[in-house]
Amino acid sequence: MSKPATETLSVIDKRATTTMKKRGSGPKEGKAGDSPSQLIDARIKELSDWRGETLARVRTLIKQADPDVVEEWKWRGVPVWSHAGIICTGETYKSVVKLTFAKGAALQDPSRLFNSSLEGNTRRAIDFHEGDKIDEKALQALIRAAVALNTSVRAAAGPIRSQ
Repeated sequence: MSKPATETLSVIDKRATTTMKKRGSGPKEGKAGDSPSQLIDARIKELSDWRGETLARVRTLIKQADPDVVEEWKWRGVPVWSHAGIICTGETYKSVVKLTFAKGAALQDPSRLFNSSLEGNTRRAIDFHEGDKIDEKALQALIRAAVALNTSVRAAAGPIRSQ
């Protein structure tokens, strides 16, 4: 005879929680109390090569384009910049620094900065490779356009009303 569904679910839940392992406390996890900005600083320092330099430069350009930007640290180690919603994420890989715009498909890109994740209906990304020159004016214009889109969506949705 089979076990009742609730008992089976309970066993599955116990198994899932006991098999999860906590990772070390490097920059991916951060130390308790570290702010997102401190964690991004640590990631840049940890990279200590062209990827760290590129991430630092992109971060500076984002902050210049939107002084009200909020830095976040999500998904176990991804820098995220937000203003009324996610603007973009800054992922680092072995051969690329990827700046992914959450609503990139809805943005005009006259300078054709987007060169990755072009097939989707929502996101778009810019892959920076070693030696690439950043079109700073175009990138800042794209950041400002993403902020404008986020704030217009929030304004159009109207305030949340309690009942």
